[in-house]
Order: sequence, then C-alpha cells, then structure tokens
Amino acid sequence: RVACAVRTPATRRRPPMTLDFRFSAEHDAVRETVRRMCREELAPLVDEAEETEAFPRHIFRRWGELGLLGVRYPEADGGSGMDKVSDCIVREELSFCSQAFASSWSAHSHLGIWPIWRAGTPEQRARFFVPALAGEKIAAFALSEPDGGSNVRALRTKASRTPGGWRLDGSKLYITNAPIADFMLVAARTRPELTPEAISLFIVELPCQGVTMSKLRKEGIRGSETALIHIDNVCLPDAALLGGREGTYPVILDSLSENRVGVAANALGMARAAYEAALAFARDRIVAGKRIGDYQAVGHRLADMAAQIEAARWLVYYGAWRVDQGTLDAATAAKVKLVASEAAVAVSEAAIRIHGGAGILREYPVGRIHRDALVYVIGEGTSDIQRNIIARDLGFKT
Repeated sequence: RVACAVRTPATRRRPPMTLDFRFSAEHDAVRETVRRMCREELAPLVDEAEETEAFPRHIFRRWGELGLLGVRYPEADGGSGMDKVSDCIVREELSFCSQAFASSWSAHSHLGIWPIWRAGTPEQRARFFVPALAGEKIAAFALSEPDGGSNVRALRTKASRTPGGWRLDGSKLYITNAPIADFMLVAARTRPELTPEAISLFIVELPCQGVTMSKLRKEGIRGSETALIHIDNVCLPDAALLGGREGTYPVILDSLSENRVGVAANALGMARAAYEAALAFARDRIVAGKRIGDYQAVGHRLADMAAQIEAARWLVYYGAWRVDQGTLDAATAAKVKLVASEAAVAVSEAAIRIHGGAGILREYPVGRIHRDALVYVIGEGTSDIQRNIIARDLGFKT
C-alpha cells in the first residue's frame, strides 16, 4: 500500500491518495501451481519440441486436469472461474518456461474456444467447448490470410449457401495448432459487402475433405505447430455456423482485444526468462579475476533490463486489472502490448550480448527466447499497428 500526497497549494489540505495493488493468496497459488508444473513436467520437453518442431499433444490433457484451459471461463460452464490477472499469471509462467508451449495454450484456450463459449449454440458448446476445456480436443482459430493478414474486413475466404448448409473456399496463413487440431474456427465472408455483418465463423472438424495443410517451419516458437491452410470446396452443414447465425464479427474483435493484454503477459515471461539467465551468467562468468557483472558495462546493461521488466510488469497487470473492471479500451491495450513486446525483444537481445559467444549456443536459452520474442512484435498486431492505435487516440489521423 502506497500513500501519495502531492504538496501543492491546491492539494495540501486533501488526504493522501491511496494506490493499492497486490496479488491475492489465490493469485500466488496459481503462480506456484504453474511454476511447479512447468519445472517438473514441461521444461524436460522443451529441447525436443524445439528440435523436432513438434508439439507434445499429451500436454493438453494435463492442462485440462489442472484447470488451466478454463482459467477465463465461469465455473458454471466448467471453467476455473478466475480473473484476467490469473490468466496473465498463467501466461507469464508458461512463457518463462517456453513461449512455444504458451502459444499453443493461448491459441486453444482463448482464440479457439472462446467464441464458442461466447456465441455457440448449446449443441456446439457440448460438442466442442466442453471436451476442449478438458484437453480432450485441440482447437485452432483460422483468421489470418495470405493477402490480408489479420485484417478482418479484407477477408477473402468465402462461405456460399448450399441446400442445407454452406461451402467454404479460401486460404488461411499462420494458423497456430492447425496441424494438431481436432477442430478449427474459420472466419469467412458470407456476404459480398464490406460490413461486419458479412463476416461469420464456422466450426470445421478435422481432418476434413477439402482442407489441406502445409506445416510451416519457423525461426521462433518452433515447438508450436503452425500451418498454411487451403480450403477448397469444403461442404459444411448448417450446424457448423457458429451460433447458428451470420455476422459474428464482434465476437472476433472481442477475442482479439483482450488477447493483446494476454500476449503482453507472454512477453513479460520471456523477458524475465532472458534476464534471469543473463543475471546468473553474469554472476558465474569470471574474466580477469572478476565476475562480468562487476564490470560497469555489463552491470548497466543488467540494470536497464531490470528496469524494463519492472515497467512492463506494472503495465501488464494494470491492463489485466482494467479487463477485470470492464474498462479496457483499445489504446490502453495497444500501450500494454507495445511496451511489453518491445521490452522482451530488447531484454533478450541484451541477454545474448551479456553471454557473448555462449549466447549463440543452444546449450543456453537466450537465443531461443530472442527468436520467440521477435514473433510478438509482429503477432497480435505489429508494434507499428499499436502505435497507430495510440496515435489515433491522441487525435491524429494515422
């Protein structure tokens, strides 16, 4: 608890303003649970997943057992009933261990099943949402396209009416979990006009005739499987239309806005991991009879890293608190994501420099963390997109 009083003539007689933020006992318990699981169960799997570029599917069932896939869903619907702060804690700790694993978790538990929980019919919830919460089915969210990125209004994938159903045609790119998914949500245009009402979501069970995938080889988040998807004359029943209605564009936007704060928590976890690795190295590495951290150049670099992480931490959990208060706006979400993602890149690069030649060896984690961090100044909206959102909020036309 911090009491702040600004002593000016206008405020001298006013009582101090109290700023109070602390993690609850429940938050601490969540953090310890995830840390222990990461340390004992996930960490031994990281190197093999990175080398083979294959995600260990059994992790999803374990996440389901621990209730980690349902962090943001009400207990009445089978979830864990936690707040956004808890969600960010889970993300931070998963990313501290492996951003690849955290990415697959997020694509499933947030993007893949959140729209079904929010807008799905009772039958769709029972068939997809419930088993996905348990980790029995894996979900993917197919939005981005080769020509339009994640610009929803520029979608070219089309859904055409057929007797008793729909036909889908198009392509999707950078779809996380697609190679291992049991189903995916596909965003498609159900009308030709460029309006939100013309964009809808469809649930496509996999494998599916007419859906072909090309697994992508990536420099970052290698242990999370990603694909380019071609959708050619895929016939779906009416029951595949999410919520049984067209025009689920607002559901897509809602899932993306909150996720920017979540991605910032991922970035915070990566920054922490790189910093702690560099700190340990600076304490252990001896040059000319001194720990390298005792040399001013290295000590200053570590000081900058510590400051950047602390700034990002406060902004991330402020954003999470705003989500829980129902007051998060687009500009705030953009600020949170911009600061945290850029901090992760800067801190992980500094960690490599502190390691020197060891920084490019795979025996040390800092190279992997830096590759992963670079993904998140692009994913969920590039840093320049975040700057555009912030500038527009300032009244400028960017």
